Amino acid sequence: MRNLFKIAIRNLIRYQRRTLLTASLITIGVVFVLVFVSISGSFKSLMIGQITDSMMGHLQLHRKGYVASIDNLPLNLNMKPETYRKIEEMLASDQDVAAFSPRLKFGGMFSNFIETTNIRLNGIDPEAEFRTVPLLSARVIEGRPTLGRGEILVPALLAKGMKLRPGDPVVVVATNADGSVNGMQFIVSGILESATGPGGRDGYVHIGDAAEVLRMTEVEVSEIAVRIEDFSGLPEVMTRLRQNIRDDGPQQKGQAALEVHSWEDLSPFFNIARMIDVMTLFIRIMLIAIVLISIMNVMVMAVYERIREIGTIAAIGTPPGKIRSMFILEGFCMGVFGAAAGVGIGAAVIALVNLIGIRFNFGQQKGLLLKAVLDPLDLMVVSAIVVAVAVLASLQPAVKASRMEPIDALRHV
Repeated sequence: MRNLFKIAIRNLIRYQRRTLLTASLITIGVVFVLVFVSISGSFKSLMIGQITDSMMGHLQLHRKGYVASIDNLPLNLNMKPETYRKIEEMLASDQDVAAFSPRLKFGGMFSNFIETTNIRLNGIDPEAEFRTVPLLSARVIEGRPTLGRGEILVPALLAKGMKLRPGDPVVVVATNADGSVNGMQFIVSGILESATGPGGRDGYVHIGDAAEVLRMTEVEVSEIAVRIEDFSGLPEVMTRLRQNIRDDGPQQKGQAALEVHSWEDLSPFFNIARMIDVMTLFIRIMLIAIVLISIMNVMVMAVYERIREIGTIAAIGTPPGKIRSMFILEGFCMGVFGAAAGVGIGAAVIALVNLIGIRFNFGQQKGLLLKAVLDPLDLMVVSAIVVAVAVLASLQPAVKASRMEPIDALRHV
């Protein structure tokens, strides 16, 4: 086998121009794929982090049917206090859960005593909320990134339209579950930048104040946002939570009264993330096509140019299997060289991109820095694909060479 490797490498060196041209094409393909996969994957991870860490959490728990009618913020589908206490115990005992936050969501009228408009409000426990969505405090562009009783975080859209500043008094009027109306005065503690674009109308108040506005004797919960320790383990955590809810949680007519939804179920950005994955798949298919065509072209030409040489080594007793292996090893060596060069140059390009720095805006989030990360798994997968396709592309020419009749090959001009 060692001698066959030496012969394969010598044959590649003998046709330097063609070998370098083909290897360069493979290298460019590998570099292009690695850079694209690295940047697109990092962009996807950054966007998911912005969405989950600034408002949504990694997953959420709701009462059955709440998400289907979430646009109406139905108060009759809130979790009752005893239900929340059971779920609280379950989440607190789960080692994979880093933090969780109860929310009481409702809609109401918002007034600065001059103008009135509608608003969506989230009643939260500030300490739990800031642990569950740690980027929430970074969205406060004016005022204090804190929230006490009697205070409200106002979305920037409303603050700009109603000319509000931190410290201004406002009034929130809401209708509770039995149809009565109640109002409460708040002080603006901060102006909140939207995480999803200029249309965001979500404000935040203390969950105790939310219950008071809605005249609840005990605090009810619309949803529970959950942050897990390891984001990559999200599917396993969701499966376990669903099973625990089905086994130990509150039941309704033989079915779980609660539902578990991941950020993928709740955010429209998931469709964009899937498009990124599809684009990455097509880029890899393009790489396979480049390698396949390049290697096959080189090996077919090598067979036709070396017909007499093949006839000679066959005439002196070289078995067809060794002739076939020799050509396959040439393709293998070319694939390994192209993959190795591509990985090295790709890593250098990605390092250069990180050195220069790519900044972009996402919704109202300004100047986000993209840091491209080269996943070792992507390196191994891309390299394995290149080498495997190079060997497959060499197979047909190698079989053709091994089946030549020595007499016919020696007569070839």
